[in-house]
Amino acid sequence: MNDYRKRIADDILKRKLEGKGAVLIEGPKWCGKTTTAEQIAASILYLDDPERKEQNITMSEINPKRLLKGATPRLIDEWQLAPKLWDAIRFEVDHRGELGQFVLTGSSVLSDSKIITHSGTGRFSWLTMRPMSLYESGDSNGGVSLKALFDGEAEVDADSTIEIERLAFLVCRGGWPKAVNMRDEIALEQASDYYDAVVRSDINRADNVQKNPERVRRLMRSYARNQGGQVPNTVLAQDIAANDETTINEETVASYLNALKRIFVIEEMPSWNPNLRSKTAIRSSNTRYYIDPSIAVAALGIGPKDLINDLKTFGFLFETLCIRDLRVFADALNGEVYHYRDKDGQECDAVVHLRNGKYGLIEIKLGGDNLIEEGAASLKSMEAKIDTTKMNNPSFLMVLTGTGDYAYCRRDGVYVVPIGCLKD
Repeated sequence: MNDYRKRIADDILKRKLEGKGAVLIEGPKWCGKTTTAEQIAASILYLDDPERKEQNITMSEINPKRLLKGATPRLIDEWQLAPKLWDAIRFEVDHRGELGQFVLTGSSVLSDSKIITHSGTGRFSWLTMRPMSLYESGDSNGGVSLKALFDGEAEVDADSTIEIERLAFLVCRGGWPKAVNMRDEIALEQASDYYDAVVRSDINRADNVQKNPERVRRLMRSYARNQGGQVPNTVLAQDIAANDETTINEETVASYLNALKRIFVIEEMPSWNPNLRSKTAIRSSNTRYYIDPSIAVAALGIGPKDLINDLKTFGFLFETLCIRDLRVFADALNGEVYHYRDKDGQECDAVVHLRNGKYGLIEIKLGGDNLIEEGAASLKSMEAKIDTTKMNNPSFLMVLTGTGDYAYCRRDGVYVVPIGCLKD
């Protein structure tokens, strides 16, 4: 573990253990949940250890308390394999009367929540981990801090060294921890392997229903084509029929998407509902995103050179990368990431809203002066719509870019920040 890269989730986990008896870390396979938990664990139970898996599951049925013995915090890895441990841990937390007792990790949500009898309220805290942000993987220098902007620090002065070719590679590589230190050619293969595992087996674990792998591929490809949009399931079904000469009904689309959510492959973004100066109908549908852009790249069967030759697709996938990073950073700041769209055509790609009421408005643009101007104008228009007698002024307006040598503040107060400079 000497080569462990510090994660933003490290400090979040420590904080949560100070306030609850147990913390559940959820997220996609291979994003680093177990490795992060191992850094703080004093004892560990690997439920999926092949040599002990059946024994562990049997013990969880007849004497779950036996599995909970050990120095604390005790890590229970892949807890969902023995779901009866949930109630046993809740009971143990209550009777020990101490905080920071257990860390659980899970790469899928239980398909049958009736197995557990208690929600865990007051005993458990939840932490969602995602693949690495560019700052965590060392690809962003962190010269611009979101926290500093929320705290009112107006000065922005940072350089970015990420060229467009490198950015295309980073979109395709993704934030998978094991891929970060691999040579580029091998690193690019990891997302494809991850995608193949989802199609062939992982999606079936979500609800224990065997699915047609080819249908899964077609749906994931369609989802990749429609990322960043608020398309209903009917549109996805139509898109599959139009592009793949086959049909998938809306119910099948819904069940497959629900399975992908359960294994944290997709993570939709809710809409933001601010107080506005005039009555405007806000589109409340969620925006579709993969949890990492590399999954979409693998689903589409493309690579870095393809992105360079198709800047429109590059822009959509770059947006997914930025949303991933903003979500990681927002977690550290006790915030959430939303989108805004209304019937008048006003949009905002990302709203980072903190629990203390502060928020920042962000437009995401791959690069280019014209796109930056467009993004800044949209942000100023959005700002003018907000009724600041009923809510705070935005802490900042930002155009988050893929290319560009510098982070700076424009004369109109809009920050222009390359993703290669951003941190929490």
